[in-house]
Order: sequence, then structure tokens, then C-alpha cells
Amino acid sequence: MVAPNAARPAGETVGSGSEALAANRRRRKAPSKRTPRNLGRNLPVAIAVSLVMGGLLLASLYVQPSIFVGLAAVAALLGVSELVQAFGARGITMPGILLGIAAVATLVAAYAGGEPALLAAFTLSVLGVAAWRGVKGPEGFVRDATAAFFTLAYVPLLTGFALLSLRADDGPDRVVVFVLAVVANDVGGYATGVLFGRHKLAPRVSPGKTWEGLAGSLVVAAAGTAASVAWLLDGPVWAGALLGVACCLTATAGDLAESLIKRDLGIKDMGTLLPGHGGVMDRLDSLLPTAPVAYLLIEYVVLR
Repeated sequence: MVAPNAARPAGETVGSGSEALAANRRRRKAPSKRTPRNLGRNLPVAIAVSLVMGGLLLASLYVQPSIFVGLAAVAALLGVSELVQAFGARGITMPGILLGIAAVATLVAAYAGGEPALLAAFTLSVLGVAAWRGVKGPEGFVRDATAAFFTLAYVPLLTGFALLSLRADDGPDRVVVFVLAVVANDVGGYATGVLFGRHKLAPRVSPGKTWEGLAGSLVVAAAGTAASVAWLLDGPVWAGALLGVACCLTATAGDLAESLIKRDLGIKDMGTLLPGHGGVMDRLDSLLPTAPVAYLLIEYVVLR
């Protein structure tokens, strides 16, 4: 027999068993004060790095656009290098030097010759990689060649669309609108997710993303891009808002795709080059799939 005033385990409610269970359930379900979540980013450092990169972007675009081509080539080289190392850690062999040469050649071709040159350079790159891997024999050919083809399409081909935008008379403004759309998406999603995020968007892929964050990204990207299109391109506000929504969707998809790749490879970041951000690919993940969408919509919708 237990004395009525005997000490009880912490959390156990005095009373009958059913009453105790009910009280404990109510206590566990009681709402707690919500505090902003720490999403694992050193925010001051991340902001400082973003401002430096933004300054370099603007200076290269409006001082001498060919400098931007060089910066894009460097970013593509670093991105390809990160993918080669990440895949290599899982036993997937890719020709880093050949992929780097192909990346630079593809971007130069896109800026110098437009869409046909971009397609031709990409096709020749794929054939060159296939020939390289074929010489090594059939074992692992599909695995290695597929990874290399993916790298060529993911980095230089998609980056090439940004350089196609740059070729226009108002090319620097088009590139800025495209980049601002992605920045607005990131800022809107991050702020809204931290303050109001409750419902996970894709918990198995990116636990930090929420439906509330996506809603914030849509609103901020649509509003910000509508303003930048009206200001820089003298385009209609509705077309700018449409561009912002489309860029939000592609940027989010790109971010999730990058998370899928990293989870499959068992890594947190693609690199450590950019403090507060991770690797170069951790910054390009939203920009790359958005580049062709922005190019096409600006060319055939916003400016029509």
C-alpha cells in the first residue's frame, strides 16, 4: 500500500488512473510559446558575404559585362569542382579537368554566339565526356557518364541562359531582374519561415522549409520582381509579378533538388568556400534552374 502523501514521479497527476492520463495528455498538447527557429545559418556573416557578391555582380555588369562572363565561368568551375568531389566520395568517377574546360567553353560560346552556340557547345561536351568514359571500359560506364552529363546540364548549360540574357542591349538590367527575383524569393521565404513556419513543405528533403515560407516567397518575389521589371525594363507590372511567381517556383524546386542530391550523397553542404552559405553550389542551387525561365519569360512575355 502506498501512503496518500507519498512522493509521486514527476509529471504524474494525483487522482485515478484515467484522470491522470487525461491530465497528462492535456499537458502535452498545451501550446507553448513559439520562438523563431535557428535554421543553422550565421546570419550576419551570410548577409556580409551576400553584399560582397552583390557588389561584384553589379560592378561587373555595369562596368564591363565581359567581366561578368569571367565571374560566371569561375563560379561554374567551382561548382563543377564541388560536384566532382561530392560524387567522387561515393565512388563515381568524373573527368574534372575535361568538365571544367567544357564548362568555360559552353559559357563563352553562349555569350559570343547565342542559343545555337550554347546548344552546340553543350552537345560537343556531352560527346567528349562520353568518349572519355568509353575509353576506360564498360564497367561503371552508365553510372559515371550519367553523373558527368548531369553535371554539364546542371551547371554550364543552365548558367549559359544567364549569359544569353546578358547579350541583349539591356542585358545587365535583365540579369539584375533575374537575380533580384531569386533574392526576393530567398528573403521572403527565410523571414516568413522563421516567424510563422509551422507546416513542413518537404520534411524528408529539407526540414527547414515550410508552406508558410513558400507563401512568403511567392508574395515577396511577385511584388519585388514586379517593381524591378517596371523600374529596370519598363515592363508591365502584371508581367513582372508573373515572372516573380515563376522564379519563386523554380528557385524553390532548385533548392529542394540540391537538398535531394546532398542527402543522397550524405553531405550537409557542397563546400565551405562561402562563409555562412556553404559551397558555391549551395548559392547557385536556386539561380541555376531559374536562369532559363527568367530568360524566356523576359524575352517573350515581359518585353512583348
